[in-house]
Amino acid sequence: MTVRGVLGRHDFRQLWIGDGISRLGSTVSMLALPLVALNALEAGAGEVGLLTVFESLAYLLVGLPAGAWVDRLPRRAVLLAADLGRAALLGSVPAAWMLDVLTLAQLYGVALGVGILSIFHGAAYQSYVPTLVGKEQLVEANARLEASNAVANWAGPGAGGLLVQWLSAPFAVVLDALSFVASAAFIGRIRAREARTPVSTDRRLGREIREGLRFVVGHPVLRGITMSTAILSLFGSMSGSMVIVLLSTDVGLSAGSIGLVFGAAGAAGLAGAALAPKATARLGQGPALVTAVAVSALLGLVTPTVREGWLVWCFAVSNSLGIACAVVYRIIQVSFRQRLCPPELRGRVNGTVRFLVWGMMPIGGAVGTGLGAACSPRTALWVAACGALTAVLPLLLAGLPRMRALPDDRNDRPAADAPEAAAA
Repeated sequence: MTVRGVLGRHDFRQLWIGDGISRLGSTVSMLALPLVALNALEAGAGEVGLLTVFESLAYLLVGLPAGAWVDRLPRRAVLLAADLGRAALLGSVPAAWMLDVLTLAQLYGVALGVGILSIFHGAAYQSYVPTLVGKEQLVEANARLEASNAVANWAGPGAGGLLVQWLSAPFAVVLDALSFVASAAFIGRIRAREARTPVSTDRRLGREIREGLRFVVGHPVLRGITMSTAILSLFGSMSGSMVIVLLSTDVGLSAGSIGLVFGAAGAAGLAGAALAPKATARLGQGPALVTAVAVSALLGLVTPTVREGWLVWCFAVSNSLGIACAVVYRIIQVSFRQRLCPPELRGRVNGTVRFLVWGMMPIGGAVGTGLGAACSPRTALWVAACGALTAVLPLLLAGLPRMRALPDDRNDRPAADAPEAAAA
């Protein structure tokens, strides 16, 4: 079945539309919340950086148990609860601002709460896709979902930046809240109900968490990919905590200009989503993963050099190409994990991976914020860019450059492809 055929399925189409709308709102909030702190509350660089820390701290707090809980619950219900909960949290920001009671403490609480609900949403969402499409359509389905994500990343920052200028940052957050309500409306239209896999009566949370950890750590290819992604997450969050501060303060870009710069990266992500199936077919799954990580990390070295003038355009181009590579990488590795993982473990495996990967974000955000406050935002960006180069090492050690096809069975421990197979 082609991607067109996958979209022809009513249930997958509802998930695709709902996910696209919620991602659009998320990209606006990623820009709007820091600008609320900067403009409405006159926060400093360190205080703004803490927003990233609080949002990502959720992955360390509930990342592992969330996966186990998702395996116990209907995933459609988890998605609905996460969407409506995030809408309520974000809606509290403009309400508090109108009443003149908005504080940084509330913003940190909102960021943490949204982060916790996003963990449940992400674990349920990635576990739900294989229920709605066949295993052989996972790459195409994930490419379609990443395409909607790229459109959100393209439109969201530009729209968010302009909305912040026109409406002020607190009122721009209203659209974030409404986007999650709209997402819940589409998820609610999904007709399929999951066939619940029989589970042991021994439902101890600790044992279930260990099962997910053993699955991830015990498979050499999945372990290598997870380690590489964790490194990218660590240094990417260091960069993310300071790049908006650098562009706003040092470079002097307006909110609208910052939105347009990141909007261009979203358009490149759309190209990456279209490129992923072709790159996989031409290079092979393993080489495509390694190439995407290496090119993305090298392009990241441009970020710390950005200054007023033509270097802003250099940053916009390099950031856009890096996002395209990241999308290719994400589609391949998520599809691989969905094929590899048995249905009864999907929530725990996705939760474990997100804990190990996204749990690096508060650490990276804290280090980036500390470096930005103690030295400068540009110094933090240099450390992040150089550190991201090491992300290719776990992929090389796992032998991915020689694997045209990644395993699709938990007991499969593939060796390197034979020369004649690699040449085929």
